[in-house]
Order: sequence, then structure tokens, then C-alpha cells
Amino acid sequence: MTTETLLTTEPTTEPGKRPLVVKQRRRRPRILAHVGLIIVAVVMLYPLLWMVTSSLRPNDDIFTSPGLLIDTFDLSHYPDGWNALSKPFGSYLLNSALVVLGSVVGNLVSCSMAAYAFARLQFRAKTVAFAAMLLTIMLPVHVLIIPQYVMFAQLGWINTYLPLIVPKLLATDAFFVFLMVQFVRGIPRELDEAARIDGAGHARIFLQVILPLMVPALATTTIFTFIWTWNDFFSQLIFVTDPDLYTVPVALRQFIDAQSQSDFGALFAMSVVSLIPVFLVFLFGQRFLLRGIATTGGK
Repeated sequence: MTTETLLTTEPTTEPGKRPLVVKQRRRRPRILAHVGLIIVAVVMLYPLLWMVTSSLRPNDDIFTSPGLLIDTFDLSHYPDGWNALSKPFGSYLLNSALVVLGSVVGNLVSCSMAAYAFARLQFRAKTVAFAAMLLTIMLPVHVLIIPQYVMFAQLGWINTYLPLIVPKLLATDAFFVFLMVQFVRGIPRELDEAARIDGAGHARIFLQVILPLMVPALATTTIFTFIWTWNDFFSQLIFVTDPDLYTVPVALRQFIDAQSQSDFGALFAMSVVSLIPVFLVFLFGQRFLLRGIATTGGK
């Protein structure tokens, strides 16, 4: 075979560019992957979309059609649901906001201090204390709720928000302590030594050196604490029985009555309203959430 024949049989493509057929073959798996992800996303989002559409339907049409198309729009569920209970639904939103604010502040303060102690300080039984702290992650809340209720009842804290906020000030959420410990361990110790040479103690090193570098971990703790506390139903149902102190999850339960007709339209409408704060927090904090989970220290 001559040189001229070889030149004529080669694909006529520009230098540095792959043949078009190869590009098309590589695009097909990507297209199939994206189509599969879209299908999975639609399946996962279907219950949420159905709840939103059901809040815009008449009560008689909610359970008659599993689809997402709306034949008759009914916006009355939102004002009716807002005023259906003994107090406007906004008061329950404020109650939940109060509990969430106390829980977030408590976790940020206590868990960051505990994480600094485990990551930087040397004290007796440090390994045993850290292992015991990790073991508490495996304890379900249903095991702890009875002794906690007895203790808080003896303190006179039932029907207050103290049982929901005060434990957060004692670094009881071991998951966040562990998350921050791993983050602090990744911060170079040379920064601590430089601050110590300048005469800084542990308090100053923690506040001025370590804490500013922990912003991703603190943001992750804030987002998770907000979502978990906002959606917590069991603990808030146990410790708060006064209707005036109900939070959003407990208030939503009042729309379902086993002895009379339940107002599912108002329930779905107020459920959509209660999801708005969670959606906004996740929307504006997702970049900090990803950084806090993926990052293991300042590098």
C-alpha cells in the first residue's frame, strides 16, 4: 500500500479534533444518564408535587385523581388553613422559629467548643470520652425520651421550650461534634503555635484563629439543625402539650381528626407553607453545606 493510499483512507478531520462519529458515540451514554436522572428526580419529587397540586383542589377531588393536572382551582384552602386552628398559623411558625433559633445557637456554641477540646486539648480519658460521645449517635431517641421526660418533669420544664433548647447547649448532638472535630483536626497546628507565641491562650486561639476557619462546618451544622428541629414532631409532641405553644409539626397534626371529617386541603396548604422556610434555608446554604461535608480542614 502506497503512501498516497494511506493518506486518502484517513478520516478528514482537523488536527487536534476527534472524528464526529466518536463524539456522537460518547454523547449517547451521557444523554441516557441524564434521562435516567430526570426520571428518578420526577419519581422522588412526585409526592411533593402532588401535595402542592392537592392544596389547590377542592376536597372532593383530592383523592379521586392521582395525577398532577388540576381541573378546578381552589385557593380557599390557604386562608381557611391559616385560620382553621385556635390561633392563626403564623403563631405556630413563630413558635417553631423560636425553638429553631435556640437549637441552632446552642449547637453552634456547645458543639464548636467541645470539638476544639477533643481536637486540640490534652486531658485524661480523652479517648474514652470521645468514644462514649460517638456511641451516643447509635442510641435512638425513643430510648432516651422516657428518662428525659421524667427528669424534665421533676424540673418543671414540661409545657415549655426548655427541654427542646437546653440540651443543645450541652453538646448533646454527637454528630455535629464529630463533624467539627474532623474539621478542626485538618487545620494546621502551626496556626495555634504562632498565636501562642504572640501570647494567646486557648480562648483567644479558639475565638480568633480556629472559629473563623470553621465557617463551612458551622454552616453545615446550622442547616442540619434547622431542618431537623423544624421537622421534629416526636420530641415536640411529648414535651409541649399546651395548644398555645404548639410548633408547626404538632399544629399540622390538628388538621387530622379521627372522629370527624379531616380537612386535608387545609392540611396540604399549610404543609406547603411550612416547607417554604426549609426550602429557602437549603437554597441559600447549599454551597456551604457541600463545603462543610467535603472539606476536612483548611489547606
